[in-house]
Amino acid sequence: MYYRSDVLVVGSGLGACAAALTLADKGVQVSMICPTETLDGGNSELAQGGIVYVHDNPEEFYALEKDMLNAGHNYNFVKAVRFLADHGGDAVQEILIDRLHVPFNVRSGTVADWDLTLEGGHSAPRILHCADYTGRSIIEAIHKAILEHRNINVRYKCSAVDLITTDHHSHLDMYRYQLQNQCVGVYAYNEDTEQVDQHLATFTILATGGVGNVFLHSTNSDWAVGSGISMAQRAGVRLANMEFVQFHPTALYHKSKKHPLITEAVRGEGGVLVDLEGKEFMQKYDERKSLAPRDIVSQAIATEMLMTGSQHVFLDATRIKCDVTKRFPTVFQSCMNIGVDMRKDFIPVVPAAHYFCGGILVDLNGRTTLGNLYAVGECSCTGIHGANRLASTSLLEALLWGYSAGKDIAENLTRRDCIDERVFASITDWENTGNEHNDDPALIAQDWASIRHIMWNYVGIMRTESRLRRAFGELRDLSSHLHDFYRHTPLSPALVRLFHGCNTAYLITQAALRNKNSLGCHHRAE
Repeated sequence: MYYRSDVLVVGSGLGACAAALTLADKGVQVSMICPTETLDGGNSELAQGGIVYVHDNPEEFYALEKDMLNAGHNYNFVKAVRFLADHGGDAVQEILIDRLHVPFNVRSGTVADWDLTLEGGHSAPRILHCADYTGRSIIEAIHKAILEHRNINVRYKCSAVDLITTDHHSHLDMYRYQLQNQCVGVYAYNEDTEQVDQHLATFTILATGGVGNVFLHSTNSDWAVGSGISMAQRAGVRLANMEFVQFHPTALYHKSKKHPLITEAVRGEGGVLVDLEGKEFMQKYDERKSLAPRDIVSQAIATEMLMTGSQHVFLDATRIKCDVTKRFPTVFQSCMNIGVDMRKDFIPVVPAAHYFCGGILVDLNGRTTLGNLYAVGECSCTGIHGANRLASTSLLEALLWGYSAGKDIAENLTRRDCIDERVFASITDWENTGNEHNDDPALIAQDWASIRHIMWNYVGIMRTESRLRRAFGELRDLSSHLHDFYRHTPLSPALVRLFHGCNTAYLITQAALRNKNSLGCHHRAE
């Protein structure tokens, strides 16, 4: 099967939906594909803390810019940081407040008297929130708008396999001699038909989310394995800052597979990190103590755990003056599920892989180095985070770059030279080379266990040359094995995800090995 649309969006998080909604509102026909049975399942809906909101105040624009540069160790792309500081508030106002009516918390019950909160690395309260389930509130509102829009068509249970490009997949002779490669869609595995379909488009937007689930401990959704990054790299698209993986300092420690996030806003409201004896320790590492940026706090916790041999530290939320059952209902319930009452008990916490600061290099409109391909959200690298992300800027980045990409594509669709229509007719079908039905779930589970343990032990919070070299060797061998496995085994969603995850882990490791300088999220211990 093949499908044809003006714009194809791969993903269903905030960046994907902001782009799709912006285009659809301008009359553009948009197709969206996602690997799940609904639009849910991404990282955006898991965001607890909130979204930065600075609006109509040049002094606050400058203060936010300064905080982002400080948190990112001045490794940021200043032009992108300024773009976010200057225009992010407008996007929040226009899309989330005016268009979608997201019910952000207010102080006095009066609309626009926003209850702005403080988080680590911020010099002032500037975080809009809906209690501690901000991401879910935003996603529910924007998904409703997506599903009701007549210009948007959503296809479910479609796992993107590879980008379709003129260099690699067109049989027209003219493309043998063209300098610029162009993206004309994706190949995607359809779970219902068990076939790989062509999803052809004049413009393609990758919004596939982060990479957290290539690590053993993660706060991310199951689908966050870097599929968009893996596909982009295979197509020759430029990547950047792949070594910078941010670990959230405070994931709830318990023995289940998933580690629920304890939002940074808990510390913003007065929560303090303490050791197993109940003593504060962050003053040894940073003058901002428990409200230092995430890389510093995560590394401090990891150091304390190594020195004491403990498997976690504690977050003391008993000092918080507000009613935590109302301010942090999600966190409160997660703690109660393991028998911890945060009103009187210390919360056991441990760092976990959380946010990817690198990815597919894009400009201020989300354009990549491959013609007609855009990327938005966590799979992209805009440069605003530098070596470490400032809290609650991720939703804002996804929203603003999705909005900007949508506007840019709508303008470019009017060009007559977008893509020669003959190209779409010239794209070759997906070639099924595998006929050995050996995609044993046990084998796939074992490969995932290997990838996640390698990444956690060798490419985690504290990295050394010897650890990275060992990870490089083991992932190189596993990658070679999976390439062979991929060629001889019929595709399935599980196999596609494994292949993308292994490739992403290998790319992160290579970047970490190349960068000898310890900076931000990339901490070289030797």
